[in-house]
Amino acid sequence: MKKIFNTLLLSSICFSAQADIPSDIGTEFIVSISSNLGVRHANDQTGRKFVLAQGGTIRIIDEQDNLIATPFLDITSKVASGGERGLLGLAFHPDFANNGYFFVNYTKANTNFGDTIIERYQASKKDPNVAEPSTATLLMRIEQDFSNHNGGNIEFGPDGYLYIGMGDGGSGGDPNGRAQDLNSALGKMLRIDVDTNSPPTNPGTDPNSGAQCPQETGNYSVPADNPFIANPNACKEIWAYGLRNPWRWSFDKDNGDLYIGDVGQSGSSAREEINFQAAASAGGEHYGWNCREGLGPYNGGSTCLNPLPTMQDPILLKDHNNGRCSVTGGYNYRGPVTSIQNRYFYADYCSGQIWIAENDGSWVEDEWIGHGASGNIKSFGEDEAGNIYITSGNNIYRITGDIPVSDIIFEDGFEQNNP
Repeated sequence: MKKIFNTLLLSSICFSAQADIPSDIGTEFIVSISSNLGVRHANDQTGRKFVLAQGGTIRIIDEQDNLIATPFLDITSKVASGGERGLLGLAFHPDFANNGYFFVNYTKANTNFGDTIIERYQASKKDPNVAEPSTATLLMRIEQDFSNHNGGNIEFGPDGYLYIGMGDGGSGGDPNGRAQDLNSALGKMLRIDVDTNSPPTNPGTDPNSGAQCPQETGNYSVPADNPFIANPNACKEIWAYGLRNPWRWSFDKDNGDLYIGDVGQSGSSAREEINFQAAASAGGEHYGWNCREGLGPYNGGSTCLNPLPTMQDPILLKDHNNGRCSVTGGYNYRGPVTSIQNRYFYADYCSGQIWIAENDGSWVEDEWIGHGASGNIKSFGEDEAGNIYITSGNNIYRITGDIPVSDIIFEDGFEQNNP
């Protein structure tokens, strides 16, 4: 018997005439894991869910939703955690079922403290529920300016390349102008090939210059069709730029479209953005920061490039009214619930609001009232079947649908009977 919160009964209430919220959806509590930052899957037909925790561990939830006691990986000694630092990203190789490779993004402890590290590990050949720490292979180190705006999410795209979301290096307002600087990896979406190795492609980078191109190891290569590969004044890994802090973003598992949640500046004029890149894109998009935020100029446009590139408008925008503070990008739903197919879920961290959006010729959305995932919404996740998971505080919930009333257990512990 699954425990379904009775708040799902309110989910059909809509406060606008935009995108109607289906009445059959709810949330199902799965497990609580301290400081977890979302759910990932290995696409290996095991039904396992992998949960990354900020302090530096990865845990496994098995196919029956049981939490395995032993961590899949524990690298807490290598991770600088706290605030916006920590183990921030996890991605499994498209051929993980055969090669056992997975990749992590974390902020570094000890030497080069706070820098972003992209590293590869391999699962044990003896025990698939345990990784081998000794297989750690460094792909790149990216110098950070400040402690915040590290981005952190990594995912493999439909092209088989690894994408890396990088914040602008922190502080406020991008004081070092990283997001528009093509000679910096900060404020960018990077794209690399992890299946071939090549000598470093940014030989002019001074390792002591601070926050320039990635400090490379030769353990990856740059795809030949990256948009700035022929630009002598650009980091070759850059796929798109003009991002402030792409904390959580995702690819549509069916068609490869990319949805980027970009966190806004603090203040009453701030705008939280969902940006979009179609699967057919050749890359090179400029998403505006710090020339503008949302659809309006930032700092009067004084930070804009000259000449000014064409900038991509966000598809969805939020202000900081009603307790909102920071967008949490989600997923376009491709799971088993029919009523929410091809609808995009995203949230606000502070208010706990969740929106469901769809493109009906133009983007429309509505707030999902009574979703039951109370608390700060830090992240989303997806399993092999396309189910979406919500990280709210330390709790992990799964979005459900078509739930018989007889299966509902109310929060006071009494079952609702359906005679």
